Amino acid sequence: MDASVVGDAGTGTVVVFYRPDAGCVARANRLASLGPCVVVDNTEQVYDPAALGLDPRVYYLPNGANLGIATAINQGVEALIACGCTSAILFDQDSEASDELLRTLPLTLKSELERGTKVALIGPAYEDGRLGGIAPFVRFGMWRLKRVAPVGTCPVEVDFLITSGSCINLAAWSAIGPMDDALFIDFVDLEWCIRARWKGYKVLGVPWIVMRHTLGDEPVRLFGRPYPMHSPVRHYYLFRNAVTLVRRSYVPWTWKSTELIKLPVRLLVYACLPQERTAHLRMALRGLYDGLRGRLGHL
Repeated sequence: MDASVVGDAGTGTVVVFYRPDAGCVARANRLASLGPCVVVDNTEQVYDPAALGLDPRVYYLPNGANLGIATAINQGVEALIACGCTSAILFDQDSEASDELLRTLPLTLKSELERGTKVALIGPAYEDGRLGGIAPFVRFGMWRLKRVAPVGTCPVEVDFLITSGSCINLAAWSAIGPMDDALFIDFVDLEWCIRARWKGYKVLGVPWIVMRHTLGDEPVRLFGRPYPMHSPVRHYYLFRNAVTLVRRSYVPWTWKSTELIKLPVRLLVYACLPQERTAHLRMALRGLYDGLRGRLGHL
């Protein structure tokens, strides 16, 4: 594939691995053929990159432990900054990046910056076929989220984007600061977007670009509609980090009010619908407890 697929010569990619399979390696190798690519591996075992089948052009950073998504992204971004990149597209190991996404996001970011827009992050809409198609973009509102349909040919100002597929303006990285390592996983992307907007930067959705992305485990049905589901351990982090962010002063009340309504609903769903209900409920309650007492980091 021709390297002209990448929209801007200053753009690199970061892929976070955790127990990767051959498909994950193939996707990373494709990205490395187009430009600088950093793979940060949170797998507990340290692999030889050649044994994994990684392209020699991949800059491979094995942690030998699961240090969390925030730390892994920070490591990858710092590596791209060190090699002179001006923007970074972030990916989960199972995310499929289209040529259009790789070309358009950096060019749209560059265009917005040239117009004088203070942008921290720009990203696509995403589609999870299990959850009913293309998800709307989100703005915070008192007591409920405002859903913005991903339509049109102009970037849409939003309050947050999911990490995978999003393109960071690395010139803003030092002003905003890195991802919050202490959160480990869950709400890492949301917290960074909130902090970016708090510091005067915009977060923009690109409605004409759609990335396929699988959100969590197999959904459960709630009132006839699919509801995202995660493991009990992930629910620990979800509840703990939600409480943690509710307690932070820079997080807007528009988000806090919505989350305070959703937390008891989530607790009821996880206690009643999934298999291993007791484990889900126990970990969610433990997360609430640790959030209230300020315990962060790895479980």
